[in-house]
Amino acid sequence: MRIAIIGGSGVYDPGILSNIREEKVTTPYGTAVIKAGTYQGEEIGFMPRHGEKHTVPPHKVNYRANIWALKKLGVERVLATAAVGSTNPEFKAGEFVLVDDFLDFTKTRVYTFFEGGAMGVVHTDFTTPYCPELRQVLVATAAELGIKAHDGGVYACTEGPRFETPAEIRMIRQLGGDLVGMTNVPEVILAHEAGLCYGLIAMVTNMAAGISATPLSHEEVLAIMDQNGKNLRDLIMRTIPCIPRERNCRCELTAGKIGV
Repeated sequence: MRIAIIGGSGVYDPGILSNIREEKVTTPYGTAVIKAGTYQGEEIGFMPRHGEKHTVPPHKVNYRANIWALKKLGVERVLATAAVGSTNPEFKAGEFVLVDDFLDFTKTRVYTFFEGGAMGVVHTDFTTPYCPELRQVLVATAAELGIKAHDGGVYACTEGPRFETPAEIRMIRQLGGDLVGMTNVPEVILAHEAGLCYGLIAMVTNMAAGISATPLSHEEVLAIMDQNGKNLRDLIMRTIPCIPRERNCRCELTAGKIGV
């Protein structure tokens, strides 16, 4: 299993896999559940970040168990999805953004595998937090499909589960954030520490607080995800067979040794 999909809000089943089975993977951080199936003759993993029925809030996701489990199963490439609000007028509802950097405003989460002890202390380089090779495959595939997908954007991660205030959104805009969400940190950090190639497909579901003309709701997020679900599935389905067998990036080289 070299490729896995991590589904965010609204993506609890990518609808592309056959012969699906469920695997429970034991990790030092608890048990992670992943679905495994086949697509075009290749085994692909799928992990719903919030659980199958959106029962896990963003600050309670067991990110370390999830990423450790993927590494243990032999996954090398991760295509993740996320619903986001936009702070950038150029990124409109229904469009995709292929993220290339992040800002972290979370508060209570565990961010690393390397907390000393047997794991040691590793200061991982984050010059390139998202895999550039995966992003370029996604960019080319979206263009081929005629899907609006921006090449690059800065994801600002907040603690949640509440939405942000207008003042917080003004701060994020001033600091260079284009998008705001609640889940990508520490997921991208842990994936990078584990040497996984990680690409994030962010779907804009709304303009952020103070920019949107109406109050925000989770139902609004799910409605846009539902409307744009076909484009997301098409993008993932067309991207998977285009991912090179050999990795031509530095993602694996920047990893620490997590002992899986």
